Amino acid sequence: MKRFYLLLLAVLLLGSGPFLAQGAEESAALETVAEVAAVAEEAPAEINAGDTAWMITATVLVLFMTLPGLALFYGGLVRTKNILSVLVQCFAMAAVMSILWVVCGYSLAFGTGGGMNWAIGDLSKIFLKGVTADSVSGSIPETVFITFQMTFIIITPALMVGAFAERMKFSAMMLFSIAWALLSYLPICHMAWSGDGALFWDWEVMDFAGGTVVHINAGIAGLVACIMVGKRKGYGSSALQPHNVPMTVIGASMLWVGWFGFNAGSELAADGTAGMAMLVTQVATAMAALTWMLIEWMKNGKPTAVGIATGAVAGLVAITPASGSAGPMGAILIGFASSVVCFWSATSLKHKLGYDDSLDVFGVHGVGGIVGAVLTGLCAADFMGGAGTALDTVGAQIMVQIKSVLVTIVWSGVVSWVALFVIDKLVGGLRVSVEEETMGLDQSSHGESGYNS
Repeated sequence: MKRFYLLLLAVLLLGSGPFLAQGAEESAALETVAEVAAVAEEAPAEINAGDTAWMITATVLVLFMTLPGLALFYGGLVRTKNILSVLVQCFAMAAVMSILWVVCGYSLAFGTGGGMNWAIGDLSKIFLKGVTADSVSGSIPETVFITFQMTFIIITPALMVGAFAERMKFSAMMLFSIAWALLSYLPICHMAWSGDGALFWDWEVMDFAGGTVVHINAGIAGLVACIMVGKRKGYGSSALQPHNVPMTVIGASMLWVGWFGFNAGSELAADGTAGMAMLVTQVATAMAALTWMLIEWMKNGKPTAVGIATGAVAGLVAITPASGSAGPMGAILIGFASSVVCFWSATSLKHKLGYDDSLDVFGVHGVGGIVGAVLTGLCAADFMGGAGTALDTVGAQIMVQIKSVLVTIVWSGVVSWVALFVIDKLVGGLRVSVEEETMGLDQSSHGESGYNS
């Protein structure tokens, strides 16, 4: 009997051997999976060489939009005696905004640890604290992301100077640009792009490359500023003609080229979305330029160089918020609509209301940004060939787009008025004297002349 039990025990042990081995293998496998998961969790994000190369290129393209693109576009539109003043203002924005961004701008725009995270970030990365050559943001070095976003804060206040060109004190312009960047650009940027907890982000507003952040924000500030500074001497009673139209067309051409970095670069990767952003940017811009040209042709009998260049910029502005979600059909609609509405705003509306927006900053950037931001909710829809809306229905998406537009208008408008009111007291008036304006800002503000022969 004893032998029988021993034999039975041996059979049981032999039969359970494969199951015991399988269990041991599964246990080992589970330990291996856990180890891999732990390593993956601890492993830093990896830099993608292709994405990095593209983003370095895009960063250079966006800086190229300001220097020299915007500077030449604006420079050609002013009179001979003010050409250098516009170039200096754009150049100064590139300098001062770069330093402001490093000191606190990046941290306030993209920090998420503050007590008012719905509107502004924190100072955890003041002076870029903790950022090293090894820091990673997504699939690119954080240093590249920082510099890319730096080019956005450079061009945004530079856009504003066209609204009050030829008459604001250089000191007032500098103080206003810094105050406005701190109090309006950084909060709107944070609301739109910083992530969970920020106002526009939580509303699921679709603003791919800066319809609210850049164009509406700057356009409203420009409108408030040009009204508070007052009209140029001779506005409405004498012709204030552009002094160098070829320069303006060259500048607009540079803006068109650089805008591919602005829009396609906002994907922060070299992928299909970036490719589509590039395509729709080209389509919308072409449609807007063509539309403006045809409107002028039918209305005035001749298409102008300034007109077709301005139409192109209107299309570039309007496609910006939709560039990551619209398809070619939506781009055509946005290009057409922006050109029609901006033409009306820069001509009929401005003359009817009587404000002196020197270079149509509000008429093109403010109004074009509004058109693009609202139409993003429609053109992102599947039936329009878009990538899909963030919310369930087109109606709901359009409503949050309108809400973001209204918040930006009120925020930028209030900040601009308060900042200009204070600066007016600090520097003894926002604008130069009548004598200095008559002489021209090149000589009165900078002691130089753009043309010496």
